[in-house]
Amino acid sequence: MMASNGEKNYNFVSKQQDLADYGTSDQPISDAESTTVFEGMTSISAILHGMERGVCNRTITCIYFDRERLNKKEKEYRYLQHQAQKYGFDLQLTDRAQLDSMTTGNTHGGIVALCTARALPSLQEAISTSLPPFSQKNGFFVLLEGIEDPYNFGYTMRSLYAAGVDGVILPPRNWMEVAGIVARSSAGASEQLPIAIAEPSDAVKWMRDQGYRVVCAGIRDSVSMYEANLSTPILLIVGGEKRGISSAVLSQADQIVRIDYGRAFQGSLSAASAATVLAFEVLRQNSKKE
Repeated sequence: MMASNGEKNYNFVSKQQDLADYGTSDQPISDAESTTVFEGMTSISAILHGMERGVCNRTITCIYFDRERLNKKEKEYRYLQHQAQKYGFDLQLTDRAQLDSMTTGNTHGGIVALCTARALPSLQEAISTSLPPFSQKNGFFVLLEGIEDPYNFGYTMRSLYAAGVDGVILPPRNWMEVAGIVARSSAGASEQLPIAIAEPSDAVKWMRDQGYRVVCAGIRDSVSMYEANLSTPILLIVGGEKRGISSAVLSQADQIVRIDYGRAFQGSLSAASAATVLAFEVLRQNSKKE
């Protein structure tokens, strides 16, 4: 799935760049800007829940609330007052014009938050320091390779969170530069999912050393997902529509699984759709086993 009418509306972040423009690094990744703009109660609530659970090390510095919406959204405002006292951020009343000026659209719903960067640990560091959940021995993790559109990335994260994925592994790229877009399109799931950074080939090696089977989504030399063994511990790898999974990673897979269609169809599912179907099949198989 893509944004409607092919649009890329980058109205949730302060810097407008596509994910594909960013370079790589072996260091932990964080937002390039010191301040990231999030809009809407769904995204802001997700940040607060992520902070509370210790999943996300991002913090809120200030939330701006449209005073004209106080009567209509009094419950949300009281909740934010309580959270502001708990976490020590500012809560300021303002007008719609100021909120509009902070974003490039007007879909903020009268609430905008300024947040600090989120640092994402390397997978190697997470494993070596026994950082949960990446050090657990019987988990379900997903490696996303080649997904470039932030909306697709957000939709994918939403599905993975709903399917009970323990954590997501991403290649070293500044994914969080568009954190606001991703949070909005993922309904806040991106701020509540543990994320670690690793080169795909390295991730396969490190997770296999932890006792994980490596399963890639693909067509060539594949078996149907209904015939595959998707029991945990498992590392599922899903690629983007354009680049897919690299041949180097496919060659390391314990198994390649495909999604069977209901009719003859030469196209392919979006990365978000493929990840959704496969993640819920992993959930189904393991729920049945339990």
